[in-house]
Amino acid sequence: FTGSAFGSAAIWQYESLKSRVQTYFEEARADWMDKMRPQKRGDFRKQVNSWWNSLTEGQRTVTGIIAANVFVFCLWRLPGMRRIMFTYFTSNPSSRALCSPMLLSTFSHFSLFHMAANMYVLWSFSSSIVSLLGCEQFIAVYLSAGVISTFVSYVAKMATGRFEPSLGA
Repeated sequence: FTGSAFGSAAIWQYESLKSRVQTYFEEARADWMDKMRPQKRGDFRKQVNSWWNSLTEGQRTVTGIIAANVFVFCLWRLPGMRRIMFTYFTSNPSSRALCSPMLLSTFSHFSLFHMAANMYVLWSFSSSIVSLLGCEQFIAVYLSAGVISTFVSYVAKMATGRFEPSLGA
């Protein structure tokens, strides 16, 4: 999984760089068109765009991860989703689903405090790490760390004979 994550991140990074270079040249040619286009309306949209543009690249990257974690947290609160959540969003070596929970449990938090603390720490160091690695490599590290930690959890559970489900990276 880790090799695939970093390989995909390298391809994604290349394609992003290629896209940015193409966009730069297209914008240079189309500058005169900006004066002809009508301005976008809507105060809320302007505020959201202003907030989004004020974020660093790392914070923008982590915003997607935080949104995924919040979404999964909300799914845990729906009674009809409990069975699916226990099957695919908790890691348990005795479960019938072994591989997908290794990744999906990375986004799973049952306690609001646990999720808030994890997301705060992720937000606080995101700018420096993403500026060092790039957003694509950071996401590969994040996903790989989640899968590897779940695998270590599987090994520890097998060694101790405790087969209760767990969640989180």
